[in-house]
Amino acid sequence: MAKIAVIKTGGKQYKVKEGDTLKIEKLSVEPGEKIKFETLMIAETDGSSLDLGAPSLGEKVEAELMSNGKGKKILVVKYKNKTRYKRSIGHRQQFSQVKINKIS
Repeated sequence: MAKIAVIKTGGKQYKVKEGDTLKIEKLSVEPGEKIKFETLMIAETDGSSLDLGAPSLGEKVEAELMSNGKGKKILVVKYKNKTRYKRSIGHRQQFSQVKINKIS
């Protein structure tokens, strides 16, 4: 049976299953290293079993860091009418791409 899990990282929660790749907040880990995530819930896809944490189940989801990178540029523009004030700022959010290997 395939399992799904809800993990918590970077102040957010993600629903994952084995083989998924996802972009999360940047981790200070080298590419290729294994990571364990705090697990909030594990369930079977057919609904036969469900484990809920109070508040968590521990580190039961194992993943591998594939790469670190930066996202698309976001432009922030400030403008005030009739005062000749215009300011433009760019920002690129850093991320880590991980692949979920095992849910135990």
